[in-house]
Amino acid sequence: MKQLLKVASGEWRFWLRSQLVISGVAIFAILVITTIFLTAERIKAEQLVRVNQQAESEETFLAQPDRHPHRMVHYGHYVFRSPAPMAIFDPGIDSLTGQSIFLEGHRQNSAMFAESSASADLGGLAWLTPALVYQLFAPLLLVLLGHSAVVREREAGVLTPILAAGLGTRTLLLGKLLALVSFAALLLVPMLLSNVFALASGEAGAAVISLLTAYFVYLCIWSMLTLLISSLLKQRAGVLATLSALWIAVSLVIPSIAVDLAARKTPLPGKIETDLTMLNDLRKLGDGHNANDPAFAKFRADLLEQYGVERIEDLPINFRGLVAAESERKLTDVMNEYASRRMQGEIEQEQHLITQSWLTPTLAIAIASRAISGTDLTHYHRFLNEAETLRYEFVQGLNNAHIEELSYQDDINRNKDEASWQRARIDSKNWAVLDEFVFTPAKAPTRIANASQPLLILGAWFAALLAGLFWAARRLKP
Repeated sequence: MKQLLKVASGEWRFWLRSQLVISGVAIFAILVITTIFLTAERIKAEQLVRVNQQAESEETFLAQPDRHPHRMVHYGHYVFRSPAPMAIFDPGIDSLTGQSIFLEGHRQNSAMFAESSASADLGGLAWLTPALVYQLFAPLLLVLLGHSAVVREREAGVLTPILAAGLGTRTLLLGKLLALVSFAALLLVPMLLSNVFALASGEAGAAVISLLTAYFVYLCIWSMLTLLISSLLKQRAGVLATLSALWIAVSLVIPSIAVDLAARKTPLPGKIETDLTMLNDLRKLGDGHNANDPAFAKFRADLLEQYGVERIEDLPINFRGLVAAESERKLTDVMNEYASRRMQGEIEQEQHLITQSWLTPTLAIAIASRAISGTDLTHYHRFLNEAETLRYEFVQGLNNAHIEELSYQDDINRNKDEASWQRARIDSKNWAVLDEFVFTPAKAPTRIANASQPLLILGAWFAALLAGLFWAARRLKP
């Protein structure tokens, strides 16, 4: 153990004497801290805006005066998705997907208003987040520090005396690995800053620890890969060129190819194509605004038989409201089917990405980071589903008020004159069918479980490279 620490401390002394290393560390620290503060400030502002917008939207809906209930169905309501606490570190796909949805009858609108303010604030660096800094640039710094760890001893001709003095090759490599790993741990210190912000915003400690552990394993993987290449090649230039090529391939090229392959393996129809196909299916269900539509003939007959009357005017409830509710039910079933297909396709695409993470740990840590942070595809889908549940419940609540609070005669005569129109309004207390909407990320154990596959892949990378180092130790020669 003493020899191990001696090797590690010797590596640290070499780094501290290198001005290049110190400059690299300073640049990395500035980059990380800057992105953390900028991202935290942006997320905090978005959180405040969306919470206020949600409260204002609900207040505006409930404050509407007496109206015809179907007017309120089309008046609609907005819901907003507030950022997860860990979005301060990894905004994930949140910056690419919509943050609000307009809810109304007969339609499932897409999420809209993806973030654009960051582009104006940061220009070409709008895409840069603390998570990306760690995923892309921390490995580069480890390569800068560790590429010469073994090969410089060989080039300087001191590897033979070191080994002849009784220092084992395994001890030598493990000592240098300890130095790199300890440096990797120091790189995570700025990450703690964003985690403090997240904890203050209500994040669970288990999620923070899991995310820190995942990134530590990821940096250890790069540390071992760097040391492995340094021990196998004979010249420092060759080591640096090889590691640089590996970084480009593993961090940039393979993930880009993986995304393209996932889209090719599970192609998804475009929105216009989907909307046109769905519209054709919805038309077959009939027009819920027309109680005389032939599509509702059987519904009418069954209803008359159920109540034992011969005319819809004799029903104790409003037939037009019943048609609206039945139409909404059928429309929602079809719309949910299309939404489910698209979500399933997106899940399959993500599963392809997870499978291809065996080729690059960068892809694995990116997927795991989003899952633990609560900014992944799963949470986006849950937002869509919860928004749709709210939409259906308040629309059907208004339809029930249409059925029970407004007579059929007043309803069909509402356009005769002003007095008839006034009688076709119902009390605004019926707008209370709208429930409060608050979107929160899943509990920490659920998010960690969602990240289990990419975390397993990171563990496999770690084990394989550690085995590779032990193999390299047996082959290490001056």
